[in-house]
Amino acid sequence: MYPLVAPSMGCNLRDLAEAEDTTMDAMKGKRVGIDSFLLAFQFLTTIRDRSPTGDGGPLKADNGKVVAHLMGFLSRASMMLSKGVKPVFIFDGKHPELKKDEMDIRRARREQAEADWTAALEVGDFATAQKMAQRCVKYTPEMVEESIEMLSLMGIPAFRAAAEGEAQASVMAANGQLDAVATQDWDALPYGTPHLVRNLMSDGSKQHGRVVRAQAIDLEQMLETHDLSREQLIDLAIMIGTD
Repeated sequence: MYPLVAPSMGCNLRDLAEAEDTTMDAMKGKRVGIDSFLLAFQFLTTIRDRSPTGDGGPLKADNGKVVAHLMGFLSRASMMLSKGVKPVFIFDGKHPELKKDEMDIRRARREQAEADWTAALEVGDFATAQKMAQRCVKYTPEMVEESIEMLSLMGIPAFRAAAEGEAQASVMAANGQLDAVATQDWDALPYGTPHLVRNLMSDGSKQHGRVVRAQAIDLEQMLETHDLSREQLIDLAIMIGTD
């Protein structure tokens, strides 16, 4: 199923969620499952060559090897440890067969972006090339293994899920093995995580002229507020649309 393309955010349950602002400091002492693929793509698209004549590709070492993902995970993991958080990095495994059509669409978009990126470089249009470069990022199996190895050497649990990372993290949280799941993917709630934290890694940063705040969502509170069962929430997520 590799090479992989950037994932979507799944269904959007924002209007149902009664999110409360939180902080990394509030996570001190808690075991937090990190949906690592979403994070990796963020690193690969933001830690990149932005020089005037740069190709916009992710940061590379002197030997040409991409290291943006490693630099990103090193920075974020170190920061979490310094705050007393106990991170568990969970990476996607094999995508479900039902997701094949979605993955094919993403692959086609990436291939078109790669063609546009190459064309822009050929004519020296570096502004367009850098824009297109963000759309053709690949997080390969080798890069996944590098990330897991580095985190493991830091003494941080890191592993591949059987399928979707946020699903694995959510089940672990539901079983009491994690205290919360940090992901941008609303699918974590239908999967059953009792506590979802969004924007945890970008708390305090500025996006589109506003300060981003980490937000915590309590599943039971959300279900009670809207008089929903978890089964009804799953049905609702399917009707809203999910990948």
